[in-house]
Amino acid sequence: MLRTVIDKEVRDIVTSTKFAVAFGVCALLIIAAFYIGATHFKVSQEQYEASKAVNLRQMEGVTDWMQIQQHRIFLPPKPLAALVSGVSNDIGRTVEIVGHREITARDSKFNEEPIFAVFRLLDLEFIFQVVLSLFAILLGYDAISGEKEKGTLRLSLANALPRSTYILGKFIGSFAALSVALLVAIAIGCLLLPTLSISLTGEEWGRLGLIILVGLLYFGVFLGASVFVSSLTHRSSNSFLLLLVMWIMTVMVIPRASVLLAGRAVDVPSVDEIDAEKATLASQLWEEFRADLSGFKPSSNSQADIEKTMDEFNKYMDSLTTLRNEKIAAVTDRLNESRRNAQVSQQRLAFDLARLSPATSLTLATGTLAGTSLDLKGHFLEEALAYREGYYDFMEEKTGVNMRGGGMFMRMSHGEEEPDPINPRELPDFRYQPATLAASVESAVVDMGILALFNLLFFAGAVMAFLKYDAR
Repeated sequence: MLRTVIDKEVRDIVTSTKFAVAFGVCALLIIAAFYIGATHFKVSQEQYEASKAVNLRQMEGVTDWMQIQQHRIFLPPKPLAALVSGVSNDIGRTVEIVGHREITARDSKFNEEPIFAVFRLLDLEFIFQVVLSLFAILLGYDAISGEKEKGTLRLSLANALPRSTYILGKFIGSFAALSVALLVAIAIGCLLLPTLSISLTGEEWGRLGLIILVGLLYFGVFLGASVFVSSLTHRSSNSFLLLLVMWIMTVMVIPRASVLLAGRAVDVPSVDEIDAEKATLASQLWEEFRADLSGFKPSSNSQADIEKTMDEFNKYMDSLTTLRNEKIAAVTDRLNESRRNAQVSQQRLAFDLARLSPATSLTLATGTLAGTSLDLKGHFLEEALAYREGYYDFMEEKTGVNMRGGGMFMRMSHGEEEPDPINPRELPDFRYQPATLAASVESAVVDMGILALFNLLFFAGAVMAFLKYDAR
């Protein structure tokens, strides 16, 4: 009997006009998302390579490594970031490696092209979150109430068909028909990537597969909710209205309201407040530095020992600069950690509240698996800090000067011939290492579990409601 119900449900859905329209629109959007994502990735890759070339070109003709005043590293684009953009376009992509300064990222994609910040790009997350959830409601809102209105529900139950079997067949048939149709469109989108010269690694294909799984879980939530609400109502129009209100609340209202409530509950110092405290401290330490610098006394005042005197002065200034930088770094770390802890508390509260909506779990899980979650910025800066240490070691090997001090250094010229230009390609490459697949899955498993739980709850609710449903 279960197979009969499943076959009937699949046949009814596939042959319906609304399925043909929904599938056609959804397939076009999914294929467009893959095409736009691939095109966007290729443009981003070209911009990335051009930025690296410009960074090296500005060092051409320099004859002393000490003359390098600006060296930049860039966040490389990733194909999955074009398919699930997350915050990848919002955060800075460029970090300048200069002395002891605090590392910050700048030059976000939306800063260069603000129109995309308004309308956003068409990606898989948007299609899953908005389009597929609406289609799930459209195709499932009359699963029970519509059958009653047509008179087929009483006929089906007259055949001694257990109600639990009937509702299970409805779920399986609806989900199978719709999922297969979606997977066909996604498969066509995946086939587009190689034709557009976009190659994914084995790990990236695994991430994409998990993202699709999350999308299907999310789709199942709204399909289950549709069957559940349809089991509570006797008119399909009422079912559709209730589901539309639920969609607005879960997709639009709850995530935004959660952020507002968390912002009220947890106070986070602004960047301007932090910068003002840092500037005040830096100004105070600079005055102390100037006063200490005037106290320098060379071991010899002889003109013949001027090179020795300059070397002593450099070392003395280096020690003062190092001490000043250590004080600034200690206070900066304390202020940043305090703000970071407050941000983490605020984000955790916002996410916990927002997880009442399956849309939040979808966003968090897909962003984590694609490597475009809120953690992207912090991970990029951590990678930049690790690179800076290697860069300092390289510069110390080339110049004999500890660049971590951040002070000014003087060299005496003895009229030698002009040295050959440096080779900027000797600089160590910045190789960004994203979070591993295992770490991403570990972070996303909570939200995937929440989506699975929503599926179970709506299915159990539909079964309970249908057992008491009046089919007359």
